[in-house]
Amino acid sequence: MVTVKMLKPYYIKTDAYKIRVILAYQYFSILMNKEVYHFVPLENNEIVIDRKTKRIVNIDDRFAFQKGKDLIYFKISELIALPDFLIQLYFIVESYDARVQQSPKVKQSQETELIIEELERMNVKKLIDKALDERNQELFNYLVELL
Repeated sequence: MVTVKMLKPYYIKTDAYKIRVILAYQYFSILMNKEVYHFVPLENNEIVIDRKTKRIVNIDDRFAFQKGKDLIYFKISELIALPDFLIQLYFIVESYDARVQQSPKVKQSQETELIIEELERMNVKKLIDKALDERNQELFNYLVELL
C-alpha cells in the first residue's frame, strides 16, 4: 500500500490561469511497504493546476522516488488515486484558487466605477452651465444638489 507521508511545496508559481506547485528533494515523500521513499527531481518537479477548473493539468508526468539505490516512478494520475495526496495538495493550493484571482477584477471594477462617477460629475457640471445659459433656476438648483 502506498501513502503520502509528506507533501510540501518548494515554492509556488502562479499566473492568471495556472498554479504551479514546484517540488524539491525531501519536500515530498511516500510510504510504500513500510519504507519511506523521497522525491527526486529526475524527470518532473511540478504539479500544474488549472485555476478555473481546479484540475491537475499534467497528469501524465512522472515523479521519481528514491530510497537508497532503489528508484520507483509514479505518474501523477496514479498519485491522484491516493486520498492523502489530494488532501495535502488541496490545502497547499486552496489559498491560490480562482477566488484569489477575482481581486484584480474587483480592482478593475472599482476603477471603472470611479471613472463613471467622474464622467457623471462632469456631465452634471455641463448641465449646470446649460441651465445657467438658459437661466433655468429650477433645473440649476436640482443639478447643484446632485453634486
